[in-house]
Amino acid sequence: MTTPDTQRPRAGSDILRTALRRNVGAMAWGTVLMGLYQAGETAFPIALGLIVEHTMRDRSLHALGVSVAALAVIITTVSLSWRFGMRILQKANTTEAHRWRVRVAGCGLQPVARDVDLKSGEVLTIATEDADQTADIIEVVPLLISSLVAVLIAAVALGLADLRLGLLVIVGTVAILSVLSVMSKRIGSSTREQQARVARAGAKVADLITGLRPLHGFGGNHAAFRSYREVSAEAKRQSVTVARVSGVYAGTALALNAVLAAAVTLTAGWLAFRGRITIGELVMAVGLAQFIMEPLKLFSEMPKYVMIARASAERMALVLTAPPVTTPGTERPAPGGDLEVDCVRHGALRKVRFRVRAGEFVAVAAYQPRAAADLAAVLALHVPPGGYEGTVRVGGRDLADLAVEGVREHLLVNPYDGEIFAGTLRSNIDPSGTSRTVPEAVEASMLTDVVALHREGLDYAVRDRGANLSGGQRQRLSLARALAADTDVLVLRDPTTAVDAVTEQLIARGVAKLRRDRTTLVITSSPALLDAADRVLVLDDGVITAEDTHRNLLATDEAYCLAVTR
Repeated sequence: MTTPDTQRPRAGSDILRTALRRNVGAMAWGTVLMGLYQAGETAFPIALGLIVEHTMRDRSLHALGVSVAALAVIITTVSLSWRFGMRILQKANTTEAHRWRVRVAGCGLQPVARDVDLKSGEVLTIATEDADQTADIIEVVPLLISSLVAVLIAAVALGLADLRLGLLVIVGTVAILSVLSVMSKRIGSSTREQQARVARAGAKVADLITGLRPLHGFGGNHAAFRSYREVSAEAKRQSVTVARVSGVYAGTALALNAVLAAAVTLTAGWLAFRGRITIGELVMAVGLAQFIMEPLKLFSEMPKYVMIARASAERMALVLTAPPVTTPGTERPAPGGDLEVDCVRHGALRKVRFRVRAGEFVAVAAYQPRAAADLAAVLALHVPPGGYEGTVRVGGRDLADLAVEGVREHLLVNPYDGEIFAGTLRSNIDPSGTSRTVPEAVEASMLTDVVALHREGLDYAVRDRGANLSGGQRQRLSLARALAADTDVLVLRDPTTAVDAVTEQLIARGVAKLRRDRTTLVITSSPALLDAADRVLVLDDGVITAEDTHRNLLATDEAYCLAVTR
């Protein structure tokens, strides 16, 4: 769903403009306060010069008292303006970063996948690091303007003392920025490459964590670790390159700023020696040459941060501007409807045709695992309707004409490897906290022994990916979640492969009882589930080759008997 303040950006520059436009108020106040801070910082040496000038000329306690009071006002202004200015800017920065994190995460969680060549680990990096660096533009612009204010005040004050001093500051600042703007482009390109490689390393880690157990099972963990080491080494080398370029940039900026400050100091000394400026003006010039180093440093660093923010915004644009894989319809399926697959051809499927009537419990015995996976992918909308031949109808309406949200509410396809989240048994079974059938789902999935095993019951803490549960417990927990959703149409794929035969028999009876009068399709080779079904469809070589009850097929079909008996 698109909210009014989150129009979909078209490119990285649009993302930056959106961030700036949304925070105009905070940036305006931040700019005013940071401008006061920089003006106060710059006014300090100017005030010292005036104090020296008037004190030496008037030699009065009144003038000294006024001078001390003026310094107190300047110091108070500097302290308060910095504190409140940075507070406003950092709050806006943090809020904006959160908005972009939510936007990117929302794109990754949308039911229709986006056509972008990024893995989940890369999207995670974009939603965190890139979102933060993009939001930094909110602080960069006010600091850039306030630093410019300080430089201009210093140039005007020095120009009033002697025009050559003011021109020296202006010309020197322009020269410094010209040199650094060229170097900042190199930082931007290097940063983009670094972020891409770090994201790839993050995606590799996510893949390794997901597949660590099976990798250990067949001894492939060492090869996987070597592959990650290579990707990580590439990210490290690029990070070192970025650090080196940034170091050269910072060193060059510091050196150029120091040269300008030294030039202002030496020029002021020469002018004072020649009698062109007074002692007070010399003190002011020397003080400004020292104080101007900080705003000049800040001013010269801004192009680097602008390029980094732009690089991060362009990375976010890869996700935010990517079109959906398919354009879903707008209709909604009729409640309690049936499920029909009409001449579907995709992958290992060759013109598969069958219908599950409303309230019917049907099992599909797929002889080839690839065909089972392809059928589940089509029903789960992992393959868009335009990605396969034929038609899938839910509630009598074509899947291509239905809104994805409506399909998700009406049809649930429980994945073969259902994800387990960190939380509790209850939060994994009923994430939204709205299900009314949690106890029945727990009983039907035979998760009762897991609940009874722990004193906390359904509030037992589950680690990320179900690390403190066995394979069978994780599978039953995933099944309980699917049953608790209580959708009109439920599709299960191999829900009992990790449990023993006795538990499998009890689960089959429980599912059949709980789903009575609800449309259910189970893709399985489990004899218990096949026997519990109203009828069985045999999927062989990509087509439905037989249809009957489980027991009739056992008695009449030798190939079926060999395929499903254990």
